[in-house]
Amino acid sequence: MIRAFHLADWFTLANAMCGTGAIFAIMEYNGSNQVKHVYIACILVCLALVFDILDGHIARWRQNASALGRELDSLSDMISFGIVPAMIGFSIGMQGLWDRLALAYFIACGVSRLARYNLTAAAIVGPNEKVRQFEGTPIPTSLLLVLLLTIAAAKDAVGSGIWFGELSIMDQKLHPFVLLFVLFGSLMISRIPIPKP
Repeated sequence: MIRAFHLADWFTLANAMCGTGAIFAIMEYNGSNQVKHVYIACILVCLALVFDILDGHIARWRQNASALGRELDSLSDMISFGIVPAMIGFSIGMQGLWDRLALAYFIACGVSRLARYNLTAAAIVGPNEKVRQFEGTPIPTSLLLVLLLTIAAAKDAVGSGIWFGELSIMDQKLHPFVLLFVLFGSLMISRIPIPKP
């Protein structure tokens, strides 16, 4: 299988490895409460974005984009820009039942967005052509959430001190901060046309 990989695919795998490293960093944060691990996760997500951008440029430059590469890209993006932001949100204090549902919704939106993109991209362009616009916001925009969560952790706005406080709905906790995840998820599955750079 490795023989079937193109140069761009290795950059895509680097994206996935950065996302996986970020997951390990957040797990370490959960065990130690040392904010440096949130910083490491944020840096790795930023690096994942660099690899995500490079893999597309390299595939078009070498004119060897493939269905395998497209699937690798989606899976890597789901790790780095879907699962990692949700894990950071959970780790800094969004742990109530309603928070978990909101984080799960965000991840489901990311999966749906990537699946829709793969289907529509394959239908409207050739294998080596560039898609001209997105439908809904791309999942890497969740880097903004990661940056915001990192700032919150740096300012010790975690746990009971999380920004926007805590509500109780039907005896279950909801941290209003988590509604940003609902917003980002909803924008991903929207039909808003966004020009692709």
